[in-house]
Amino acid sequence: MTTTADWQTRVGDVWAAEWRRTDRSFADLAPRLDAAIFAAAPTGPGIALDIGCGAGATTAALAAARPDLALTGIDLSAALIDIARERVPSACFRVADAAVDPLDIAPDLFFSRHGVMFFADPVAAFTRLREQAAPGAAMVFSCFRDRRYNPWAGDLVATVTGERPAETEGYTPGPFGFADPVFVERVLSEAGWTAIGAEVADFAYRAGEGADPIADAATFFSRIGPIASALAAMPAADRSRAQVRLLDALSIHSDGSRVQFPASAWLWRAQAGERS
Repeated sequence: MTTTADWQTRVGDVWAAEWRRTDRSFADLAPRLDAAIFAAAPTGPGIALDIGCGAGATTAALAAARPDLALTGIDLSAALIDIARERVPSACFRVADAAVDPLDIAPDLFFSRHGVMFFADPVAAFTRLREQAAPGAAMVFSCFRDRRYNPWAGDLVATVTGERPAETEGYTPGPFGFADPVFVERVLSEAGWTAIGAEVADFAYRAGEGADPIADAATFFSRIGPIASALAAMPAADRSRAQVRLLDALSIHSDGSRVQFPASAWLWRAQAGERS
């Protein structure tokens, strides 16, 4: 499980170093998520908050489409926030934990690209966000569906390591923490959000491209995600064999210029209920 301290140090630093690859992996999802965010945004000037903004890709898209909005992005990683500030100078970015730190704003719109599945207590975190929201504020966020719809995080891991990722009982903070839509709907409802709805967004998870897309994808998976964690825990000899299996598996998904995997996410929408 990735902790707050991890995001503030080693994990956040790796994601900052790999932000171009991580943005690329979501490039096919981004237009659908951005369209949902644009549709939920206030019709006039307002305040919008990007939760877990990372390197600022989603904030940048909204800033370009709606320059009349006052945008703030928050993330646990100072390294990612530094990149976001360079990419979107018109927005305000700061290191903060949405679950505990004061926002100092009353957003009309909350949005996030895969940044809300890491709360230790999601009901408390979403309750807190709702209590700080402007009346009737909208929320849009994406999160992964189950691993069976994301073979790069299931089948590929099993091929490379010889073991499938362990299935956990109940909620565990992490990339697949919000895979169960029944659980997420209950979390949002208990936190006081209304007009809750979700839709499936299938997309191509782009892991590698360029002159040697297989090597590019292998580097990406060796740095970020479940394969990276598994490789790091292996003895050196086992790691070398696993890396060979990774290259072989990635070759199956290469068309010569790209390595892509089928992937699937949920796009969630909700509205802030009345403050308590």
